Amino acid sequence: MIVEQIYTGCLAQGAYYLESDGEAAVIDPLRETKPYLDRASKSGAKIKYVFETHFHADFVSGHLDLSKQTGAPIVYGPNAKPGFEAHIARDGEEFRIGKFTLRAIHTPGHTLESTCYLLIDEQGRQRYLFTGDTLFIGDVGRPDLAQKVGSVTIEDLAGMLYDSLDQKIKVLDDEVIVYPAHGAGSACGKNMSKETFDSLGHQKRVNYALLANGKEQFIREVTDGLAPPPYYFPKNVELNKNGYESFETVLERGAKPLSPDDFERTAEAHGALVLDTRKPEEFCASFVPRSISIGVDGDFAPWVGTLITDIKQPLLLVCPTGREEEVVTRLARVGYENVLGYLDGGVAAWASAGKETDSMRSVTAETFAEAFSKSPLPLFDVRRPGEYEAEHLTEARHVSLAEINDKMSEFHQTGDQYIHCAGGYRSVIAASILKARGIHNVVNILGGYKALAQTDLQRTDYTCTKSKI
Repeated sequence: MIVEQIYTGCLAQGAYYLESDGEAAVIDPLRETKPYLDRASKSGAKIKYVFETHFHADFVSGHLDLSKQTGAPIVYGPNAKPGFEAHIARDGEEFRIGKFTLRAIHTPGHTLESTCYLLIDEQGRQRYLFTGDTLFIGDVGRPDLAQKVGSVTIEDLAGMLYDSLDQKIKVLDDEVIVYPAHGAGSACGKNMSKETFDSLGHQKRVNYALLANGKEQFIREVTDGLAPPPYYFPKNVELNKNGYESFETVLERGAKPLSPDDFERTAEAHGALVLDTRKPEEFCASFVPRSISIGVDGDFAPWVGTLITDIKQPLLLVCPTGREEEVVTRLARVGYENVLGYLDGGVAAWASAGKETDSMRSVTAETFAEAFSKSPLPLFDVRRPGEYEAEHLTEARHVSLAEINDKMSEFHQTGDQYIHCAGGYRSVIAASILKARGIHNVVNILGGYKALAQTDLQRTDYTCTKSKI
């Protein structure tokens, strides 16, 4: 018996490959299917089933392409109503894969169709539980993503989730290994651990949600402090539920090299947004005017989904050399399929063609601190609310990056204004958005708060602030 977790760090997502006696199954596959096909081919196995734990919101699953390529049926749990042919499992229905059995356990709460799959070996022992977004390591799935279904409320879903965990999950053997769909960094929960699997028995002892004293406390705890979901979540649900273009079609269209002239003409003809995915320091040095910086080596897909609110927005790419297909792939994973090509030769080719470039002003933390000590300067902190509350520069105004599109009025057109995040990745994103909207008097602080904290600038600690109230 083979059980492999195929973890994708940039999405904090876990897919699973199961195999026994020449038969295989895949649970919650990512958009590109080649890794699963290659894995089955390596063992000479046939993929018999494609299991989905629910209609995913944070990524576009590869279930449709994988089913077409292998002939394997797509399996969902009860209440699922996909817009394509699929097997809707009964609660408790079992599926044979070689010598082991996979049992569907309907666990509504995160969504109404959420289903876990319990692997039972040939001796009848409960071995592995694939929990999707029902149970994470250190957390449970947020209950607010399906609230628009009928008259169902967040509290209703949280109550269902409590019942699912209490009556169907906690009763399983403590030795069962929990394999969730996500780990730390995913927006599908709020308290996920960096570990990507654990025993159920240990989770019963340490997971705050499994330790709740009754349903009312559980509902309060899992609904408290939920950040708004990214804009692209409901759009990804629709793609997963009703279908999408094949990944190969998306890749062929997006990974197309364009000369500077063709790149410019395409941008004008389609109203395309230029997305620059290079390192922040490379972007700051020189970039195509009005382009947006979201570096592929950071939290790329989540920030694209948060800041580019139209999932159908035509996109043109500036990429690190040789990583064009990777960027198109990572965009497709979160539903951004309308990529029209990339700038062949990058910004160097653009400049060589005699076309205008722009740059981003930056200063070191030490330079900023020295200037600030002589005269206060406008300063913006674009970190998340929790980071800002924990500790911040006393004079800094807080506008989180996730809110930047809605808070343009906070920034002014005259005089230098400075911007920082934790280390420099998010501040460059924010500054690029501001410049694209015509606010050019933004100066990025190199090294972000980590560097600023080493200066003599006054800081406000949230704990100390609370004690004064």
